[in-house]
Amino acid sequence: MEQDAVDRITEQWHRELPDLPLESMAIFGRIHRISTKLGERLHRLYAEYGIARNEFDVLSAIRRSGEPFTLSPKEISATLMLSSGGLTGRLDKLEAAGFIERLPDPADRRGLKVRMTEQGREAIEAAARAGVAFHSEKLSVLNADERRQLDALLRKLHANFEDQPFG
Repeated sequence: MEQDAVDRITEQWHRELPDLPLESMAIFGRIHRISTKLGERLHRLYAEYGIARNEFDVLSAIRRSGEPFTLSPKEISATLMLSSGGLTGRLDKLEAAGFIERLPDPADRRGLKVRMTEQGREAIEAAARAGVAFHSEKLSVLNADERRQLDALLRKLHANFEDQPFG
């Protein structure tokens, strides 16, 4: 295989600190670079549907909840591991775009429900399909066995982080 940017970085570190074991740096460096590039591309892709990447997460949570595509802000926050303050700005933007509406909670006079509009459902479904197609395209360099192996290895690695909060 051709040398990549991570190889060049680890070679420089090896030259400067030859006793430093660099395998983990190389692996996590590649994971980080893939994640960053994927995030940048998805940001541009979702924008084609009028959705910012962090708004995609909110709409996805509501869409995945099933009919009637309605959740409380607390349920959305818990799903996305967001503070209520972090969620409010996203909801404001989604409401202004016509993708959601805030309604009184019939079970709690002080509460709210967030319901996805038909426009929001159409946008999130189209964006999700485009995102999955992009993911599939990028994974096409691996055969089916390699994809299953990568998935199993990443699942094992991910389990090592499961109990650690984001941020």
